[in-house]
Amino acid sequence: MLPRNFTEEQNMFRAAYRKFLEQEIAPNIERWREQGIVDRDAFTKAGAQGFLMIWPEEQYGGMGEKDFRFEQIIIEETSRIHGGDWANTLHSRLVGPYIDRFGNDEQKARFLPKCASGETILAIAMTEPDAGSDLAGMRANAKDMGDHWLLNGTKTYITNGINSDVVIVAAKTDPENNPYAVGLFLVERGMEGFERGRNLKKMGMKAQDTAELFFKDVRIPKENVLGDATKGFIYLMEGLAEERLIGACGFLSGAHRAFEVTREFTMERKVFGKPLSKMQNTEFKMADLRTEIDVAQAYVDQCVAAHNAGLLTSEDAAKAKLYTSELLCKMVDEGVQLHGGAGFMDEYPISRMYTDARITRIFAGSSEIMKLIIGRDLYSDKFVSFFE
Repeated sequence: MLPRNFTEEQNMFRAAYRKFLEQEIAPNIERWREQGIVDRDAFTKAGAQGFLMIWPEEQYGGMGEKDFRFEQIIIEETSRIHGGDWANTLHSRLVGPYIDRFGNDEQKARFLPKCASGETILAIAMTEPDAGSDLAGMRANAKDMGDHWLLNGTKTYITNGINSDVVIVAAKTDPENNPYAVGLFLVERGMEGFERGRNLKKMGMKAQDTAELFFKDVRIPKENVLGDATKGFIYLMEGLAEERLIGACGFLSGAHRAFEVTREFTMERKVFGKPLSKMQNTEFKMADLRTEIDVAQAYVDQCVAAHNAGLLTSEDAAKAKLYTSELLCKMVDEGVQLHGGAGFMDEYPISRMYTDARITRIFAGSSEIMKLIIGRDLYSDKFVSFFE
């Protein structure tokens, strides 16, 4: 692999975080998968050591470190121990920044310190039973009652749905006149009318609590609205590039891990008296996969650099998300095939990687939606020729 651009401080951070994962997270993953939810103290333990939310300013409990490479390290190291079920990055880098970017000083002071410490677990609720990638089709709505908002609706497939203490809920605020008028509401645990459904059983990511959320006449104080109550759709669009970059980093890390697991197995597995790795078919397949993964890594690292510089476009993030999710699914599929019958057994990591990976081509925008975004850009006035 080509050299990667991490600072000495970041390499030290990686070593410290890896040690934390091996001591506090890895020993519990199997139990969490069996119980269908991560223990809450996973968040507080990470927060106590500064591994949960490092970007908030010190006054809000963070390090004030905005460099996305720190989160990239967290994502990669979590993948290394097969810990992707723990939705720490969703909490810290996907949901938390909405409070930072669109919240006022009072909201930041009220919520961010406990989010950084892990005492408050975050979730975001966009998807509905009849509205996934098409956010304009959502039916959840909030009515301005003068001194508060009245929230009604249903959300589904919400990660951290059971554990969450604060949920950022997207709801239409003027459905009759403007389907794109959306507000982002901070719904807190215990608010009257806010109910959680069952912890949904899933194909993969068994330890990740994913739930239905119900809102019936939930009274939302005006101080729990993020920014302008009509511009939530714009806010969500602003966050999607980073969400897809987060996904790309995770998917590619998963592909690296699946590759290494498969490599180790093929070196140990004997077929016709010699290691499977000595078969030309195995060498060719693994050579192809390694090349694709390494090329993708160079692109994703460049996307991270662009994001740090404020230059990552939604189209480039969509390319990263599309390619890495498809590549991960290809890698785990070939990995299972090269494992043979063992690949179908739950005791082998590649089996779980296979089922965990399938959702990646769907969440954060399906592959089809990514192609729409990329395709429309290709035929728009914004198209820039490679030769300009």
